[in-house]
Amino acid sequence: MADDDGLVASFRLDGDGRGIPLTWDEIRAWTKASGTLWVHLHRGAEAAQSWLREDSGLDALVVESLLAESTRPRCAPIGEGVMLFLRGVNLNPGADPEDMVSIRLWIEPTRIISVRTRRLLSVDDLRAALLRGDGPRTTGEFVTRLADHLVSRVSGIISDVDDEVDRLQDEVLVSNERVLRAELTRLRREIIALRRYLAPQRDALSRLGNLKPAWLDDMDSLHIREEADRVVRLVEDLDAARERAAVTQEELNNRLAEEMNQRMYVLSVVAAIFLPLGFLTGLFGINVGGIPLAEDPFGFVEIVLLLLLITALQVGLFRWRRWL
Repeated sequence: MADDDGLVASFRLDGDGRGIPLTWDEIRAWTKASGTLWVHLHRGAEAAQSWLREDSGLDALVVESLLAESTRPRCAPIGEGVMLFLRGVNLNPGADPEDMVSIRLWIEPTRIISVRTRRLLSVDDLRAALLRGDGPRTTGEFVTRLADHLVSRVSGIISDVDDEVDRLQDEVLVSNERVLRAELTRLRREIIALRRYLAPQRDALSRLGNLKPAWLDDMDSLHIREEADRVVRLVEDLDAARERAAVTQEELNNRLAEEMNQRMYVLSVVAAIFLPLGFLTGLFGINVGGIPLAEDPFGFVEIVLLLLLITALQVGLFRWRRWL
């Protein structure tokens, strides 16, 4: 099925793990007695929007929510159905994983309508499982398996974030390269972007587990609550990684500031040494009568020796005061 008509995928679940692909005409002819229906649509296609507004039988508020420009993870029961919005990491080629992809679902006891903006590999996993006969058998199992796929992929990304924080911490201990500041800033921005959607996704899954709609049996509710707990742990891991990245960046900034202070200190010492020398040479360079040693053939040598003596006395004073 092509995306150009808005129908990314559509299956009728046979209850044994296999999905029977359906066309638009077969979707329009579907009834509750036909079995559980899953329709996966592309948000930007006019055909998908037209079907949602005119043929799906959904409330206008639900349709507008499914087609909204941007969404955050949430769970909202409406009548016999539940509106569930989740996010998954963007693993499409050339994309940033922290640019999380939205999946919007309307879930009824015998019908699931999902809407996407971009491709989501977790949904592709469900499609492949249905085609090979190893897919979800019920509506509740569909939701739990989708949540499991989403959380598992996020878990892998957060594990990579932890590894990168460890690497940067090690590099800060042996290197003062300024490029590390840019890497740490990028990493902290990635953590913030991931947490922005994971925190509400935790709340959405928790609420779904507590709602216990008719299509979610006790075992499915247990799985949903377990996925919510996994997201809680992932959020905690993100918070810990963010704190570690902040401490690492602070340590790097302190090292750079210390280097700058050392350079400024050296320049200050040099300026202090040359200040009296510059004063004397400027004083003896005044082109007026009465300059000492002006007629002495050894005047230049004597002035140089005087300047060297003053320099030695200054260095000795600085060492005695422990300024050097």
